[in-house]
Amino acid sequence: MRCIIDSTTDPYWNLAVEEYLLTVPEEPVFRLWRNAPAIIVGRNQNTPDQINSEYVREQGIAVVRRLSGGGAVFHDLGNINFTFVDAYVPRTDPGEAFARFTRPILDVLHSLGVAAELEGRNDLVIEGRKFSGNAIALYKNRILMHGTLLFSASIRDLSLALQVKARERGRGVASNPRRVCNLSEYLPKGMKTEDFLEVLKRHIAGSPDKQTREQPLDPRECQIIETLCRKKYRTYAWNYGRAPLRGDLRRERFAGGNVEILLQVNNGIMEEVKIYGDYFFLYPTEEIEQALQGCPHNREAIAGRLARFSLDDYFRDIPREGLLDLFI
Repeated sequence: MRCIIDSTTDPYWNLAVEEYLLTVPEEPVFRLWRNAPAIIVGRNQNTPDQINSEYVREQGIAVVRRLSGGGAVFHDLGNINFTFVDAYVPRTDPGEAFARFTRPILDVLHSLGVAAELEGRNDLVIEGRKFSGNAIALYKNRILMHGTLLFSASIRDLSLALQVKARERGRGVASNPRRVCNLSEYLPKGMKTEDFLEVLKRHIAGSPDKQTREQPLDPRECQIIETLCRKKYRTYAWNYGRAPLRGDLRRERFAGGNVEILLQVNNGIMEEVKIYGDYFFLYPTEEIEQALQGCPHNREAIAGRLARFSLDDYFRDIPREGLLDLFI
């Protein structure tokens, strides 16, 4: 396993690194990294609806879209991010992946006397208070899982930056807010962010039997990442570009998360389809949107177009019939 301890705190660059590690190298990777203040939105979310735009602008907080699903999260230097990239075993349930990759993090915390646990689909909690959200992305035979660890983050900034504004009726699905905490409240007194980073590094990447090596990104890799960052992660089109079209809105919250569907229907034909939300997925939602363009707007026709897809791979834990109901 390759271990990367990044010192760069540029959120645009750091999210570009995530895509590079998923799509280019072939070996397992463990990475620790931090961001300057930023909001990181889920792959299928409507960005303006997830942020307090005025506060974000006043505070100079970066807004970056990631490859993975789930909801928007706030990062600052009091937040530690971790990433695992490894081979993907076909048909692996995402729940199994979350349990597998968060286990080392929980083991570290347990060794420090912190009674943390995995709760629900992707959260790590202490006494019911969330300190970590995790998400996955898939590329060919590779899987990436990354997560946040609130260590000493500004809870005030987190709350204000992610505060969802009053909005026009029928616009947007907000991430699910819940009570959060910092790990520093529970860890040994005096432990600093850097101390905790070192403990994580030693536990996950420092054991000889894990055949790990610490290897930073080399100049060739940095050049690839810089190009990806410039052409994608620093662009408005990527970070804000899934703005809703004007049309008929349907939205619902399921066990797997929020789903919002916007349709432009003309003479009974769905001319445009956009799907938003904080649900998890293995395959890109755009494939479903494209399949439904030009489809007659009736349940039978929509069900027919969707029949060739394993919908749980596109909308994890979203029932097929519930999804069909949203279109009609």
